[in-house]
Amino acid sequence: MTKPKSTPPSRWKPGQSGNPKGRTPGTGDVAKIRAAIAECMPELLDKLKAQALEGDVSAARLLLERTIAPLKAVEPAQPLTLPDGTLTAQGRAVLASVAAGELAPGQGAQLLAAIGSLARVAEIDELAARVAALEVKHADT
Repeated sequence: MTKPKSTPPSRWKPGQSGNPKGRTPGTGDVAKIRAAIAECMPELLDKLKAQALEGDVSAARLLLERTIAPLKAVEPAQPLTLPDGTLTAQGRAVLASVAAGELAPGQGAQLLAAIGSLARVAEIDELAARVAALEVKHADT
């Protein structure tokens, strides 16, 4: 008769860390490099600024990218009157406005997505009403 092999007891259970406190912050190589650079940061910035002022485009780009947020395109709000009919009619009205240049394509896409979401919500409402009606009908029988 052979005995089944047993696994040796481990010091930690699965999912338990062997070092619960973790590494002390600021002791890694990256932290040491950052600390060394931070010591001479004023001189580095002065040198970079001087190079940018002398016409170094790379230095100017680096300074600008790190200090000024990039500009984002903004589409102004555009009033749009949708018909009171079906969601399909409203979607067609949005497409017609985009095609006529009255509405930006991005705004049209967002409106169509909103109409699609509304259609799914309306479908769920309709299904819930049907289920409720079936439950009432079957409860009476």
